[in-house]
Amino acid sequence: MNTDGKTKFWFWVLLDVLILVLVLNVVFFVMPALDKLGRSFAPTHVITVSAQGKTTAIPDIAEVSFSIVAQGANPNDLTNQNNSKMNQVVDFVKSKGIDAKDIQTTSYNLQPNYSYDRTTGKSTIFSYTLTQTVSVKIRDFGKIGDILAGLTPLGVNQISGPNFTFDDPEKFMALARADAIAKAHEQAVDMVRAAGTSLGEIVTISENGQPVPIFYGARDAFGAAASGAAVPPSPQVQPGSQDITDTVSITYALR
Repeated sequence: MNTDGKTKFWFWVLLDVLILVLVLNVVFFVMPALDKLGRSFAPTHVITVSAQGKTTAIPDIAEVSFSIVAQGANPNDLTNQNNSKMNQVVDFVKSKGIDAKDIQTTSYNLQPNYSYDRTTGKSTIFSYTLTQTVSVKIRDFGKIGDILAGLTPLGVNQISGPNFTFDDPEKFMALARADAIAKAHEQAVDMVRAAGTSLGEIVTISENGQPVPIFYGARDAFGAAASGAAVPPSPQVQPGSQDITDTVSITYALR
């Protein structure tokens, strides 16, 4: 093979290699990049639907919050007296089978009380108010009445609850969410079928859910006891049921 023949041979070999490299580059890099770029643009033909899902469940947690509020001139004596009362209350709650992990001190506030002298224009401390608050989770609802009825005789003068809730609310929220998504999809299918088109991929999805609040009236039953009146008999507290709802909005591309 002469020199010109060799040159032409290697020219075509190099050209073939270059073409192969370009083809591979287009297949493995350029086309995926273009596809990704195309997907980054929002589709021009879309449909958005919203639906609410729901599940009903019986609460498994009763939350009760109670406080001992006392006032005195000596902060040390006031603290010792209040702590002693609250320790007795906590021991009483534990004696009812409440686990220590379900008892939490949520507030401890010692606040001075001032008197204002108009003659001198000065304020002086004349006493202190100590507020100590504990929150309790009650898992055995049969104990709610006895616990609430036994707090006031031990010095508790503020009671809030019971508020019924769930130990694992996300479990029920997931059921409501799945129900909402199924309803939204069914709604979208019906709409596009009527319009003579079909659904594509989901473009966006958002949600906004929360339990539906229910008032049970237990606070009124213990309002008199919390204010220092005679202790009422233990009530039969009924948790009832709660509706957990979740609303989703889904945007679909249209084909």
